[in-house]
Amino acid sequence: MMSTPLEDLLIKVRGENRAALIAYLPAGFPSAQKCKDAIATLAEAGVDAIEIGFPYSDPVMDGPTIQEAADISLRGGTGAAEVLSTLKFAHDAGLPTVVMTYWNPIERYGVDAFAKAIATNGGSGVITPDLTIEESGPWKVATSEAGVNTIYVLAPSSTQERIAAVTAKCSGFVYAASLMGVTGARATMSSGAQDLVSRIRNTTDLPVAVGLGVSTRDQARHVAGFADGVIVGSAFIKALLDAKSHKEGLEAIGALAKELALGVREGR
Repeated sequence: MMSTPLEDLLIKVRGENRAALIAYLPAGFPSAQKCKDAIATLAEAGVDAIEIGFPYSDPVMDGPTIQEAADISLRGGTGAAEVLSTLKFAHDAGLPTVVMTYWNPIERYGVDAFAKAIATNGGSGVITPDLTIEESGPWKVATSEAGVNTIYVLAPSSTQERIAAVTAKCSGFVYAASLMGVTGARATMSSGAQDLVSRIRNTTDLPVAVGLGVSTRDQARHVAGFADGVIVGSAFIKALLDAKSHKEGLEAIGALAKELALGVREGR
């Protein structure tokens, strides 16, 4: 399998002795076009890669901020076509791009067809938070044939045996959830993240990216000190939700991305 743009990026930032800044936005939020405007703003402000959320009606891993954004997106009619169009836009903007989706939309679209559609639209991989490795046989075959990275999520509660089993099925990077619970910006980072990352490193040479809770330059600097990627979602979404106008929202996420980009560069 040829390397994906995501894998190339993670090699590049490792050579620069820093972590990658990965932004998360749900497709279709605040609208199909406004989401693309936001992606263009983030690309310009120094984000290294983007994670496109596939909005879903029962998002078990997501906190209130991302749920609110997903609701807005779903009410706007976002489905697979809009997710793939957003994916292609981000790829064309020069950002390595992955899709984060619950399993149900993949199954509805068709497992092989979904993996192929990700590849066709320039996607590097797919993060599947609710897919267990025991149930992912057909998905692994489909993604392998399409040349798409499979990214699984590990929580601090994972046993060492479980970590080894999951990382063996990962490609691109391993997603380390920094704390037990749902997504959302937090005032302080838990100490569990660093411990989880070192436990993951005992089982694999793959890069490890940390998500859940990062919202400030200081937090980005802290996480970049021990992880290969820093994933930020709720903080960007909250900035867009709180803005009085689309223009103000773009300015806010651009400023935040610049701060976070400095943070990941100061981590080591």
